[in-house]
Amino acid sequence: MAGHSQFKNIMHRKGRQDAMRSKVFSKLAREITVAAKQGLPDPTMNSRLRLAIQNAKAQSMPKDNIERAIKKASGGEAENYDEVRYEGYGPGGVAFIVEALTDNRNRTASNVRAAFTKAGGALGETGSVGFMFNRVGEIIYKATVGDADKIMEAAIEAGAEDVQSDGEEHVIICAFEDIGDVSKSLESALGEAESIKTVFKPATTAPVDEEKAQSVLRLIATLEDDDDVQNVYANFEVSEEVLAKLSA
Repeated sequence: MAGHSQFKNIMHRKGRQDAMRSKVFSKLAREITVAAKQGLPDPTMNSRLRLAIQNAKAQSMPKDNIERAIKKASGGEAENYDEVRYEGYGPGGVAFIVEALTDNRNRTASNVRAAFTKAGGALGETGSVGFMFNRVGEIIYKATVGDADKIMEAAIEAGAEDVQSDGEEHVIICAFEDIGDVSKSLESALGEAESIKTVFKPATTAPVDEEKAQSVLRLIATLEDDDDVQNVYANFEVSEEVLAKLSA
């Protein structure tokens, strides 16, 4: 298994998502606010806002929180957030892309750089690792929506490129430019998705042993604990044996 998905599954099993719920809500609210400020505050006329709201609902974010974030943007009360992307190398030569929404670039850059340095890695210039990833659409459904065959059939019909299914969820991958059409087709066949977003999927991977994998996971956790960081992508790959140990 490779990349960020295995981290997500491991941390889910360890209950990390519940412990970070308030932090998750804060990051979702920030994305909603930015989306509402960049376009119309009406989700029917603003695709980014519509996806942000849908993803917030999938995380059980209260309706009042969602509406408050939109009103904050509409009323001009919200901070001005910049979208920033950092690239670098972590333990074991693993490539990282970090996406942030920040109202203070210096603070965020300092925090991200410190996290990499502490982990034995280093930030690079823009584009230093980007070529190792592909920007794609990622649409997630809970496993209860249907079995792997049903999801695969719907995904093929919708024009998706790949499907990864396990006991918890179905992850459907499509071309970046097709995410709107594919998600709409899937919604007709399967209902509303758990999550719809664009992600960086590793095109090449860096195999790591258990020790390096632990270091990579700690770096990801440190970065995701930062309020400004929205998404973290890494191209590490571990064997099934190492994955089993990490999941224990």
